[in-house]
Amino acid sequence: MQHQQALTGVRVLDLSRVLAGPLCGMALGDLGADVIKVEHPERGDDTRDWGLRIGSRNTSYFNSANRNKRSMCLDLQTEQGQELARRLAQKCDIVIQNFKHGGAEKLGLGYEQLQALNPRLIYCSISGYSPLSSERSRPGYDLVIQGESGIMAMNGEQGQGPLKFGVAAVDMFTGLHAVQAILAVLYERERTGRGRHIQMALYDHGLAMTSYYGLAAGLTGQDPPKFGNSHPAIVPYGVFQAQDGPLVIAVGNNGQFRQFCEQVINRPDLAIDPRFEKNTGRSQHRDSLLPILKECIVAHSRAELIDRMQQAGIPCGEVQGLFDALHSARTDSAQMLHRYQDPEAGPQAIHAPTYVMDNIRSPVRRNPPHFGQHTSEVLQELLDIDAQTLQSLKARNII
Repeated sequence: MQHQQALTGVRVLDLSRVLAGPLCGMALGDLGADVIKVEHPERGDDTRDWGLRIGSRNTSYFNSANRNKRSMCLDLQTEQGQELARRLAQKCDIVIQNFKHGGAEKLGLGYEQLQALNPRLIYCSISGYSPLSSERSRPGYDLVIQGESGIMAMNGEQGQGPLKFGVAAVDMFTGLHAVQAILAVLYERERTGRGRHIQMALYDHGLAMTSYYGLAAGLTGQDPPKFGNSHPAIVPYGVFQAQDGPLVIAVGNNGQFRQFCEQVINRPDLAIDPRFEKNTGRSQHRDSLLPILKECIVAHSRAELIDRMQQAGIPCGEVQGLFDALHSARTDSAQMLHRYQDPEAGPQAIHAPTYVMDNIRSPVRRNPPHFGQHTSEVLQELLDIDAQTLQSLKARNII
């Protein structure tokens, strides 16, 4: 018997593009929802042209955010395309969109317009800046937000200039928080029978991501120092160089530090040094302690150090490259890669969903869709549009 997922029977109309909105839609699809991704009939999603090419119209970037979806092409700049989208919204539980401020309303696809047709509709808008903000009309881009929110200012080493995250972290944080809000309203709708307008902004989430660093700046009146791969308050806690490569050592409390000194680096004297006995002292005297620890650590191989630390119960691990991490036994045993045969590009692999429920990882029911792969299927299934009408819509480039 097939395992039924939590959102089986829920339908999503994903009008978004690039990353934050598509990630939100993908997470809902991972949980079992039927997600219909609407793309422009010529351009498609912007990310179909980003990253490494996979087949004729898919890319590594697109595939990272669009598993478990159906793709349909629909020109929302035409009256008939807009009408078809409105009809689809009446058949859906959730709409996700990230048009510029006021853009959805111009297309007749704003919250008030669709809610009038479907009062149960849960409508999620993702924008650069809050509708409460004076800058609500500005377009939002992850890189710009990372600069404006202070994220770049806290990354990297002391003395280094602004540094962004390696991935579009604000987009990702916003998209996954949008999922939380959607699930909350989906639950509320069981009680009220009505949907809501969820309004998520990249800037809000960028600022929220500064977390304890941001609050520290508010308390001191200045930016806190950068600590790179180290921790601002815990020592030793960071990336260290062993004889044959880097590893992470995370000594989380005073007991672990004593174990580390006695069982890992053979320096029991450090554990009883009044400067280093407690973490507050180690943090205060990090400039004295860390050079000693680095000298001890680099004298041993990673395997030797990790073996000793694991026996002592100290959190640790190798620093791996992306390829090695993806193809590690750890990734394989966790079933975190989904492999499939793409009809255009041959053997492919994508990340599997991160959700595990009842010891079953959420499946990839649908591989990242080819461009417009499900257009006819969706329109026939949901709107009962016949083959002749479909042909006419295609001839006029509406689909």
